[in-house]
Amino acid sequence: KKMVHSRHLSSFQLFLSCLLVVQASSSVASFVSSNLNNKNRVLSSKVLTAKTIPANDNDSSNDKESLDFVITNRRTILLLTTTTTVLPFLPRTASAAIATTTPGGEIKFGDESIMSPKEHGTTSFAVQENLRYNVSRKLADKICCYNRHFAELGGYFESKSFDDTMRKLTLENDGDPVTFYDSVTGKPLFVAPINRSVEDFINESKVHGWPSFRDEEVVWENVRILRNSGETVSVDGTHLGHNLPDKRGNRYCINLVSIAGNPKDDGASSSV
Repeated sequence: KKMVHSRHLSSFQLFLSCLLVVQASSSVASFVSSNLNNKNRVLSSKVLTAKTIPANDNDSSNDKESLDFVITNRRTILLLTTTTTVLPFLPRTASAAIATTTPGGEIKFGDESIMSPKEHGTTSFAVQENLRYNVSRKLADKICCYNRHFAELGGYFESKSFDDTMRKLTLENDGDPVTFYDSVTGKPLFVAPINRSVEDFINESKVHGWPSFRDEEVVWENVRILRNSGETVSVDGTHLGHNLPDKRGNRYCINLVSIAGNPKDDGASSSV
């Protein structure tokens, strides 16, 4: 009987011990949480007044405690900030650059309604400010928005050091292709070179007098071909050029002024 009573007592003591541990843990957690909140408030106050209140050498103990807290939290904040800040600027692989704008696939045709009159010629608004490649905005607006048949002068792109810019961009991007954006909307239209070297792309463009793209370099989500004329346009009504097939297949002869836009997320202020 004494043994049974002793076992019951031991179990009851164990239960009480567990209960006390749980309560103690809860109290510690509350204390830590409260302490952290208080220190956060102190930290916020010190950060807000740091520019106006000079350091006081007499408050060494309190300052040391606060400093330890600040350093610990700063390390965490610095790690998070560095990660989110640096990641977007890390070099992208070619596949990542391609996946962003999904060029290639079967040719997509459109009808004349795409080029119907809108608020600004065949588009809803004028071309962007500060177009890339140093092209003329006045010429770009005329070609993109108020034109269906004419083009910039043959070889115009060469006068803008286009070939040097292409070489520079591909070199800086570790060989990744370059994305060309709609001069009106900033949507991606072409990604080149794909399945050929930058020199092959430049040389073919020089032979014909205009930047020349192939099927796999077209972002078909944003580009259409008018079946009857071969006119190449954006889905938003920007005149781009024409499809002039050769023995290798479709070749899209495109005005540089039509693809000199800045990405729509960057606005019209950035340029190359």
